[in-house]
Amino acid sequence: MTSRIDYSVWDHIDVSDDEDDTHPNIDTPSLFKWRHEARVERMDQFIKAGEDLEKGLAESKRKLTEAQKKTKNLSSSVTDDAKAELSKAQAEEKRLKKEERDWEKKLEDHRREEKKMPWSVDTLCKEGFSKSVMNVKPDVKEDTEEQKEQKHKTFVEKYEKEIKHFGMMKRWDDSQKYLSDNPHLVCEETANYLVIMCIDLEVEEKALMEQVAHQTIVMQFVLELAKSLKVDPRGCFRQFFAKIKTADQQYQDAFNDELESFKGRVRGRAKIRIERAMKEYEEEERQKRLGPGGLDPAEVYESLPEEMQKCFDEKDIAMLQTVITKLDPTEAKVHMKRCIDSGLWVPNSGADEGDDKEEDATYEELNKEMGEQKIE
Repeated sequence: MTSRIDYSVWDHIDVSDDEDDTHPNIDTPSLFKWRHEARVERMDQFIKAGEDLEKGLAESKRKLTEAQKKTKNLSSSVTDDAKAELSKAQAEEKRLKKEERDWEKKLEDHRREEKKMPWSVDTLCKEGFSKSVMNVKPDVKEDTEEQKEQKHKTFVEKYEKEIKHFGMMKRWDDSQKYLSDNPHLVCEETANYLVIMCIDLEVEEKALMEQVAHQTIVMQFVLELAKSLKVDPRGCFRQFFAKIKTADQQYQDAFNDELESFKGRVRGRAKIRIERAMKEYEEEERQKRLGPGGLDPAEVYESLPEEMQKCFDEKDIAMLQTVITKLDPTEAKVHMKRCIDSGLWVPNSGADEGDDKEEDATYEELNKEMGEQKIE
């Protein structure tokens, strides 16, 4: 007899993260980490508030019990002092009863809020969901990072073409049938590769990223469902499609919200990758520009007085000689030394007798050599 599961309990599930460690080349924030951390923090705060309410109620009950015992003991006494004390004890007992009711109401409200909260991996995986009648996965030892990396590499090498085909599908029915024909694709390796594919497409500014992102979230929702039920994802992907194709607005909104959030993270990751590539390119170009002394001619040019910059702009040696004679000898020597080290000023072979001579050259020698040197 086939077991029947009431999937209506999933109408209020917050599926927004993937808790498993992913391939080291995957940017974890792009795989739902940010939302999960925020959700766990809110859950911890909510649980702490409930524990505080329970402690407060327990303390209130303890005080009330003591007050009731005191009232009972004073009731048997007939002295005037005892009667006065009894009146105070009865007033205290009345106050503590009201306090107890207030604590009970707060705790009841808290539990009512708890029932309204969306379910998630953290709440689904309680004792009530610890068993399943289909494809139960035994506990296995966690793979090392090296094993995960090798597993991912081997899987992609074997099924890259099939993963890309799935990533470009548009219709629910087509995706379900394709996974039915290729159930081995329902796994973390497929999800990880689709994430990389999305980032690559966004870097290349291709609109296909939008569709691949959609399929990435499809795979993530399937994996999320499998984790919540502790089953093999190959045994429950049909339940996901049955759910999403007949979903109420709340479930559909949850899927769309996660999709938009994921695409935003992909764009952010692609932007970082592009900026890094630009910096690497600029550094390579800078290294190519470096002069014989290891200085960047562009940076040296920007550091020169405006009059000297004009000389190099116009490549006018006579003008440069005139400007040099007007500068302080020490300052002129520093500028000319930097120009040589950056390649802005190239001494001829006869004048260039080594770094030591350039290091010790006087202002007068540099000024004299200007007629035998050229401006780059």
